[in-house]
Amino acid sequence: MTILVTGSAGFIGANFVLDWLAVADEPVISLDKLTYAGNLANLKSLESDSRHRFVQGDITDKQQLAGLLQEHRPRAIINFAAESHVDRSIDGPEEFVQTNVVGTFRLLEAALGYYRSLSEDQASAFRFLHVSTDEVYGSLEPTDPAFCEEKKYEPNSPYSASKAASDHFVRAYHHTYGLPVLTTNCSNNYGPYHFPEKLIPLVIHNALSGMPLPIYGDGQQVRDWLYVKDHCAAIRRVLEAGTLGETYNVGGCNEKTNLQVVTTLCDILDQESPRADGQSYREAIVFIKDRPGHDRRYAVDASKIHRELGWSPAETFETGIRKTVRWYLDNQDWVNHITSGAYREWVSRQYQ
Repeated sequence: MTILVTGSAGFIGANFVLDWLAVADEPVISLDKLTYAGNLANLKSLESDSRHRFVQGDITDKQQLAGLLQEHRPRAIINFAAESHVDRSIDGPEEFVQTNVVGTFRLLEAALGYYRSLSEDQASAFRFLHVSTDEVYGSLEPTDPAFCEEKKYEPNSPYSASKAASDHFVRAYHHTYGLPVLTTNCSNNYGPYHFPEKLIPLVIHNALSGMPLPIYGDGQQVRDWLYVKDHCAAIRRVLEAGTLGETYNVGGCNEKTNLQVVTTLCDILDQESPRADGQSYREAIVFIKDRPGHDRRYAVDASKIHRELGWSPAETFETGIRKTVRWYLDNQDWVNHITSGAYREWVSRQYQ
């Protein structure tokens, strides 16, 4: 059998493909558009692996999707393909609508046509797993309970609105057409291969480059941090045993303020790669104007996936963040390759 993974050269998608082939022999067809955050170097270790085939393509391309499904006959589609950065969605929301809404719709259409062509046994085994975000639930007050799967959707950014729309389409295709879908909504991921526009890799990169470490507002925004490999394990488990039509929240059980995250990174870097002048990296922290509509707190209640499927994160924030810093220190060639050109222009414009 085979699985089709969309968005496979991005941060979470690439980690999923790498981890999948590390624990299973089932072949993977990788589909990625290779936009700015899609990096084929993330999959470089699979270049000579016969179990992996990469295809450059777009989930909005109906003909390509239909052709791939008929050629490779996958037993499952795992959809990571998405525009995912809130700041970029504020700057240019249309791309988010095209990829996250229109793209998911066309992928669902292709999947439904393919599903209807399967034999009864093949159809009963087929799954469409949609990977989404906790940001669709909106923002929490400090004393509010964590997001559970029954929390109503209250997206506050163009990014989260586009993901909310995609989630609704996935649900609708199950209830209307009987497509066997599963949805996961995850908290903030971190780990290897993370494009350095996001907080953790941005801080590591800026610190090592002698640049300021920008923090929005007062730095008291709270996020639940999930190590990416724990997330990948959760997705494998949902694909294996999740109840059709259900949503599973995936969280790391690690609520931290942005300021706590940045100071933790500084302290680890002080130990692992000290500044030449002997000062702490904390000295480079600067507070900048908050972004529009910045959600104050996210927290994920992952008790359902633990109770029903037996998943829980293996990493604490303390263990996962040390592994992450070590990976970036050991993979500076990867970092240098992607932090050039358009990326530098974006950062200089965004974090003034």
